[in-house]
Amino acid sequence: MTETLAKDTLSGTPLAQRLAAPEKGKAKGKGEAEQPHLATLLQENRALSALVKRAPPAGALLARIADGSPFLWQLCESDPERLLRLLEGDPQTARDALLAEARAAADGEEVDEAHVMRRLRKLKAEMALLLALADLGGVWDVPVVTAALSDFADAAISAGLRFLLREAAGRGKIALPDLADPEQGCGLTVLAMGKHGARELNYSSDIDLIVFYDRQNAPLDEDDAPPFYIRLVQHLVRILQERTEDGYVFRTDLRLRPDPGSTPVAISVEAALSYYETVGQNWERAAMLKARPAAGDARVGEEVLHALVPFIWRKHLDYAAIADIHAMKRQIQMHRGHGAVAIEGHNVKLGRGGIREIEFFVQTQQLVAGGRIPDLRVRGTEAALAALVEHNWIDEKTRDDLVRAYRFLRSVEHRIQMVADEQTHMLPEDRDSMERLARFAGFDSRDAFARALQAELECVQEHYSHLFEDAQPLAASSGSLVFTGEEDDPETLDTLHRMGFREPSMVAGLVRAWHHGRVVATRSARARELLTELIPALLDAMTRTSDPDSALRAFDRVLARQPAGIEFFSLLRSNPGFLGLLADVLGTAPRLADLVGRRPHVLDAVLEADFFSALPDEELVRERLDQTLNEARSYEDVLDRARIFAQEHKVLIGVRVLSGAITAERAGEAFAKLADLLIERVHAAAEAEMVRAHGTVPGGRSTILAMGKLGGREMTFASDLDLILIYDHPDDVTSSEGGRELAPSQYYARLTQRIVSALSAPTAEGTLYEVDFRLRPSGHSGPLATRFSAFQRYQREEAWTWEHMALTRARPISGDGAFRAEVEAEVAEVLTAEHERKKLAKDVRDMRRTLAVEKGEDDPWELKTAVGGLIDLEFIAQFLQLAHGHAHPEILSTTTIRVFEAAAHAKLLAQEDYELLRAATRLQHDLTQLLRLCLSESFDPKTAGAGLLALLARAGGDPDFAALSSELKDTQKGVRKLFTKLVTA
Repeated sequence: MTETLAKDTLSGTPLAQRLAAPEKGKAKGKGEAEQPHLATLLQENRALSALVKRAPPAGALLARIADGSPFLWQLCESDPERLLRLLEGDPQTARDALLAEARAAADGEEVDEAHVMRRLRKLKAEMALLLALADLGGVWDVPVVTAALSDFADAAISAGLRFLLREAAGRGKIALPDLADPEQGCGLTVLAMGKHGARELNYSSDIDLIVFYDRQNAPLDEDDAPPFYIRLVQHLVRILQERTEDGYVFRTDLRLRPDPGSTPVAISVEAALSYYETVGQNWERAAMLKARPAAGDARVGEEVLHALVPFIWRKHLDYAAIADIHAMKRQIQMHRGHGAVAIEGHNVKLGRGGIREIEFFVQTQQLVAGGRIPDLRVRGTEAALAALVEHNWIDEKTRDDLVRAYRFLRSVEHRIQMVADEQTHMLPEDRDSMERLARFAGFDSRDAFARALQAELECVQEHYSHLFEDAQPLAASSGSLVFTGEEDDPETLDTLHRMGFREPSMVAGLVRAWHHGRVVATRSARARELLTELIPALLDAMTRTSDPDSALRAFDRVLARQPAGIEFFSLLRSNPGFLGLLADVLGTAPRLADLVGRRPHVLDAVLEADFFSALPDEELVRERLDQTLNEARSYEDVLDRARIFAQEHKVLIGVRVLSGAITAERAGEAFAKLADLLIERVHAAAEAEMVRAHGTVPGGRSTILAMGKLGGREMTFASDLDLILIYDHPDDVTSSEGGRELAPSQYYARLTQRIVSALSAPTAEGTLYEVDFRLRPSGHSGPLATRFSAFQRYQREEAWTWEHMALTRARPISGDGAFRAEVEAEVAEVLTAEHERKKLAKDVRDMRRTLAVEKGEDDPWELKTAVGGLIDLEFIAQFLQLAHGHAHPEILSTTTIRVFEAAAHAKLLAQEDYELLRAATRLQHDLTQLLRLCLSESFDPKTAGAGLLALLARAGGDPDFAALSSELKDTQKGVRKLFTKLVTA
C-alpha cells in the first residue's frame, strides 16, 4: 500500500458483530421466509444459520443482497464457507491478508501463468465480497472501501508484472538486478490514473494505466527495449482482464496514454515527455493530477512525474486552460432539463450534480492555483477540498457539503455497480427497479431514496454553478459531447446521431484527431483550448447544412491546410455568421467546398468589410491577375498560377452567390468576366510560346470567339467553355517566319491546341475549364482553327439555322483589337440578314422537339431541358433576334434577358409576355447558379438535404421549397405557352 488505510478502532471484532442495524425508516430487507434463496442457503449451512441468529443485522444484510444483487448473491451462494469466514473474521485483518496474498501471487519457484491468473481472480472475488459486506453493512465508509480496491489493483498489477519479468529473465530477455524484487530496476513503470491514481477506485471500475519505459537505462539492449516492453504490457493486460471460469481481475484501459491512436501500449519516457511538452492537452493535465506509480520501477515513475511538473502545474494562474477544461465539462453535461434532475435514468457520475462535477470543481481550482501553491498538488478529492479550504479558495461549508455529497454519490455508484458487477453509473429507468435498488441501498422506499439523492445532486449543482457562473455559454447541444481518449463515447455517438450526423463515429474520430494535434493548426495548447470552446457551435452549424458529414470532412480538409489555429478558431468564435456561412459552403456546396479545402486562405477575403457589398471591378481583377502571372518563372508556371487564380476567384464569387449577396445575373457576368480575362491571358501566353517555337505569321491575327454561356455572360460555377478560334493573314503569306516554319493553317491549329491544353489539361493545380470547340464551322470534321474568310463564307452560305442561333451568343474576347472588331461586325451582319420566317420558326420548333426526345423534358428540375426551361427561353430569344434583327438590329444581344428587354422596348413583345419571360429567366438562372454551385449530379428534391432546399427557396423568394416548386411549375407552363405563341411564322 502506498498510503496508510484509516485506522480501525474496532480492530479484532468480527464483521458480523459490527454490522449496523437498520435505522428506523430504513429498509430491513426481506426476511428468510420472503427470501427463498437465503432461506435455502441457511438451511444448508448450519453454521451460517447460527451466526445469523446471533447477529440479526447479518441476516438483514444477506436478505438485501439476495434481493438486490445477483452478482453478490452468486459470490455468497457459490462458496458459503468463504462467506462465513468473512462474517466471523475481523474485516481489517481479512483485507490486509488478501492484499498480502495478491502481492505474493507470483512468488514461488513453481509458479506458472495459469496459477497467477487463477489465484488473482479468486482473491479479487473474495475482496469484492468482503468490501461489499463492509460497505453495505456500514462497517467501512467510502474512503476505506475505495482505498482497499485501489490497493488491491496495485497488488494485482505488481504480481502480474513480477511474474512476467521473472519469466523473461529466465529466458534471457532482460538482465534484472534483483530477481527477488524484479520490479526495481526493470526500467518500466506503470502509472495508475484517475480514481485508481487517487486511491478512489470504485466497486466495478476499469483501471486506467499509462506505461512508460526508460529506454536509455533499461536492463536490456536499447534497440530491444520497445518491442520487449510492448509485448510485456500486452501480456500483463491479458493476465488482468481475460475472462476465465474464475472471472477476471480488472478491466484494463490504456487509452489515457499520449495519442493512443498512433502510439504503442508502452511508450518511452523520451517520447512521452516530448509529446506533453508540445501537444499535451488540458484534459491530459487534469488526468495527470492523480497519476501515481502503482507498479514497476519506482525510480522511473517518480522521474516521469517530476519531469511533468511544469506541464501539469503552470507558474501563473491558468484561466485559459480552465476555460478549456470547463468547456469539456459543459460538453459532457446533458443540456436537456437544465436545472431539473429526473431520478430514473440519471447518471450519478456524468449527470447534473453528479460525481464528475465535484471532481471538476476540485481539479479546475487545483490547475488554476497549484502552480503557485504546492499544497494543492494532492491526488485525493477529499484531501484536495481540505487543501482548498486551508488556502482560502473555498469555505468550510462548501468543503463539508461536497465531501458529504461525494461520499453519498460514491456509495450510490457502488450499489448500482454491485447489482451485476457492471461499470455503469446509470440509475434504473423504471420505478420497480428503482424500488429494488432503493431497498438494496438501505432505504425504505424509492421515494425516500429519491429525496436523499435529489438533495445531494442539487447541492453539488449549486456549488458547481457558482464556480463557473461567469463562463460564456456554449452552443446548445442535445446531449453529451466527449472527445477525450481514443475510443468512441457511446453517449456522444447518440448525441451526434440525434444532431443529424449519419456517421457519428467518423465525426468523433475527426474531432479527437484535432484534439491530439494531428493537424498543424491544433498543435498549440491555446489553439486546442479555443477548439474545445468552438466544437459545439461548429457541430451545430454543420448540422444545419444539407450534408453534415460531408461538411465536417470538408472542414477537416480546410483545417489541415491552416498554418496555425489560434487566429482561425478565434475568427470562427467571434464571427458566428461567418461560421454559419462556412458551414453552408462546406455542407451544401461540395464543389465549392473542394476548392475551399484546397485554398482555405481565400476565406480571408470574405472578412473584408465590403466583401458582400460589391464585386471587384474588372480592372482590379485584371491588375491582380497580371500581378500573379508576371511573377511566373515559366510557361508551365503561368498555367499553374492561372489555375490558382481562377479557383480562388470562383470561390469568392460562389460564396457571394451562396450567401445571397449577388444575383444569378451578376454572378453569371462575374464568372464570364473572369473567364474572359483568363482566356485573354492564356491566348497571349500560348501565342508567345508559338512565336518562340515557330516564329510569327507575317500579318497574322487571331481572336477567340466566346459562344454559349460564356458568350451570353450567363456562366455558372461549373460551366464549360464553347469557343471558336478565328484567324486571318495576308493571302501571299505561306509560312511562319523566325523559327521552325509552319503553314498558317498548321500554325493556328497548333495555337488552338496549345490554348485548349492550357485551359483544360490537368496540372498539379487542377484544370481551368473544360473546353468545347464543336461549334466551329463543320464541327468535328472541320479544322480546329477557322480562317476568317472561311468563317464568313460558311456563315453566309452554308450554316444551318441552329448555327445562326448559336451565333447570337458569339463574342470575340481575345487577340488583336482591330481584328476582334471586324469579327464582331461580321457576326452582326450575319444575324441582321433577313431570314425566311416560316423556315426559321419550323427549324426552331423541330430542334426543340429533337432535344426533348434526346434529353427529355418532363422533370421541372432539369432546368435546362424542362418544358418551359432555359432552352425554351434561349430559343425564344434567338428566334426573336433572327426573325427581327434585320428590321430591329437593336435587339441583338448575347444575353437572354437583355434580348427580351430590347424586344419589349421595340414592341416586339407584349408587356405581360416580357414580364413573364424576364421573371422566368431570372428564376431559373438563380436556381441554376445554386445547383451548379452545390451539386455535381442531377438535383433530386426527394434526396436533397434541408439546407439546399432552404437555399433554393430563398433564391426563389419563396417561404419554403413546396411554394418554390409550385411557382417553378407554373412559370415553366407559362414559358411553354409563350414559346408556342411566339415561335411562329
